[in-house]
Amino acid sequence: MNQNYYAILMAGGVGSRFWPVSTETFPKQFHDMLGSGETLIQKTFSRLSKIIPAENILILTNERYKDLVLEQLPQATEEQVLLEPAMRNTAPCILYASLKIQKQNPDALIVVAPSDHWIEDENAFLSNLKQCFDFCNENPALLTLGIQPTFPNTGYGYIEYDKTDETAIKQVKQFREKPDYATAKVFLEKGNFLWNGGIFIWHVTTVLDAFAKFSPVMNQLFRQGYNDYNTSDEAKWIEDNYAKAENISIDYAVMEQAENVYVLPATFDWNDLGTWGSLHEKLPKDENNNAVVNAKVFLENATNNIIRTDSDKLIVVDGLNDYIIVDREGVLLIYPKSKEQDIKKLIQLLP
Repeated sequence: MNQNYYAILMAGGVGSRFWPVSTETFPKQFHDMLGSGETLIQKTFSRLSKIIPAENILILTNERYKDLVLEQLPQATEEQVLLEPAMRNTAPCILYASLKIQKQNPDALIVVAPSDHWIEDENAFLSNLKQCFDFCNENPALLTLGIQPTFPNTGYGYIEYDKTDETAIKQVKQFREKPDYATAKVFLEKGNFLWNGGIFIWHVTTVLDAFAKFSPVMNQLFRQGYNDYNTSDEAKWIEDNYAKAENISIDYAVMEQAENVYVLPATFDWNDLGTWGSLHEKLPKDENNNAVVNAKVFLENATNNIIRTDSDKLIVVDGLNDYIIVDREGVLLIYPKSKEQDIKKLIQLLP
């Protein structure tokens, strides 16, 4: 196993669109959302450790989830769990982790991966990742894995590459924000647009050079703590300084400004499991396209629903189509799948 391979595993999100299962105290990455026998973070750690030494996987999370991470990933040490004392999006934590890695190994090749995505064909993923590591070892590239779009999804950002580029790894022309439906259809018709799955690969020197160029204030802030990283003084420095960082994503801070950005069209099936609807796609379904997790059901005139309970409860449904039905710890959610993006706003209105 290559000792220069590292991973930054992003595990700080709340996953509020999966309420009431995913909550601030117990987010979706710590749940077995698909009934596979492993939680999403366990599945991701296991997948990455097939190519990356387990001790080289750093888990970035909010400090409130420290115990959950260590409980679910007993193979990780406390030193591998980097705690964010404030929510500051992806750029600050990636910069912080990259500086720690550089201090430990200046030859490091890094993959940044969300902890809550589902990847069906793990061998294809590992093959793509190895291809990316090799490319970044030879080229000063900021590389991302682009996902082949299967329908005009309006919930993802898109990556446009040069249609005339016949190489396997293609230079990115531009990143596109989440489109409306008509624009998403045009993207698919053009054939040179990929979903932005939020998986990034680069040499540690390349990404730190990019931070220095495009986010100099943030870069200067985190470099002030360099002498404390990987020492007993690190936690105190982070506690005192992390919240001073700008709240900004890696896309805005670096990727959309840089010119040395490349994309490999992924060959594996991928689902970001961002909503109940995306979970419905991955679960086994009955003849009427209903997906059922944990529940016993009696269904009449019911189609395209997702039904989930905490225990083996009997759920009787008649006349519902395309609904989310979730029963968990004193909360019963019955909500149209067509409005699933509104669940995030809904929970802010609840008493």
